[in-house]
Amino acid sequence: MPSDFETVVKGVVESLEPGTIMTYGEVAAEAGRPRAARAVGMILAKGGIDGWWRVVNSAGRLVPGLESEHLRRLNAEGVGTRNGKVVMRGR
Repeated sequence: MPSDFETVVKGVVESLEPGTIMTYGEVAAEAGRPRAARAVGMILAKGGIDGWWRVVNSAGRLVPGLESEHLRRLNAEGVGTRNGKVVMRGR
């Protein structure tokens, strides 16, 4: 059974529009726990959350081991990438 925080994180991530990027920290803050970026990463690592590819670390790094898939999905949504990282605009 997912925790309340996991349920909120899932809702935040699944509500992201195509082409929208958030960091793990931004998702955590939106979910009510601004210091829980690592917890967000662990929740997403479990899988089963649509839109997971719209979440990156604060440096724009792609998910280790899933870089090709992550890049493919982001590029399909028009997200700019360079050298295997998301171009983080305005951050």
